[in-house]
Amino acid sequence: MTTAAKQDFGLLPRVVNGGIAGIVGVICVFPLDLIKTRMQNQSKIAGQPAAYKNILDCAVKTFRGGGLIGMYRGSAVNILLITPEKAIKLVANDGFRHLLKTKDGSLPVHRQILAGAGADSTQSPNARQLALQLYREKGVLGLYQGVGATFTRDVVFSMMYFPLFAYFNDKGKTPNNNQVPFYHSFASGIVAGAISAFLATPLDVVKTRLQTLEYKSRYSGMVDCASKIVAEEGASAFFKGSLLRVMVIAPLFGIAQMVYYLGLAEAMMGLKPLGSVS
Repeated sequence: MTTAAKQDFGLLPRVVNGGIAGIVGVICVFPLDLIKTRMQNQSKIAGQPAAYKNILDCAVKTFRGGGLIGMYRGSAVNILLITPEKAIKLVANDGFRHLLKTKDGSLPVHRQILAGAGADSTQSPNARQLALQLYREKGVLGLYQGVGATFTRDVVFSMMYFPLFAYFNDKGKTPNNNQVPFYHSFASGIVAGAISAFLATPLDVVKTRLQTLEYKSRYSGMVDCASKIVAEEGASAFFKGSLLRVMVIAPLFGIAQMVYYLGLAEAMMGLKPLGSVS
């Protein structure tokens, strides 16, 4: 890539925007993520009622138990993990889209999908849940339990999400300056995130089974896990928790994309808004 092309791409402001987007996204969505985690981890002891009847019941009990501060318990760790992840993913996607453009400046769908896959491949898979317990029981290698499934899930998600976001976002471009209103980027991120999160749920279920201490000893790998789920629980089991997953991921990416393209870094640096790479 030439020096001029690098300047046109605007790497530094995109990195700053990505970091800000990650922080804002986590702060806004963390309570939902906390509720999702508690719903998924609640005890299933026979003869005893579940800790939470439904999502609303879980939210009310969580708030009553710790107030607003309690809704953000553990958020610092998430911010430290997700902020660089989102910054890398958002900037890398734009970078790959920039590099994969054809000579006439167009970007075919198959290249958009490749850019999305490349964006996710640049980030290291991370296990935010059960990491400490896995380390204590299995050592360092235990932290990498289910890494292949996590990597596959994230890459497939990004291959769907980023082309979908670009498609919806481009529909909001104004004819005079080719810019997209922030609210349109927000809506585009939510819709693309919801679709991609739902369709990637089967891979998320496999990943969760391989990482959950209660189940992981039963499976020898991704294929074995998927086969046993179908045989023992039916195909519908692959979409367990899909609503909760959509409720967390859709607003997270909507907020992150909106903040990413607001141009805060450009404003601080005295630059013109960079906008999306289309």
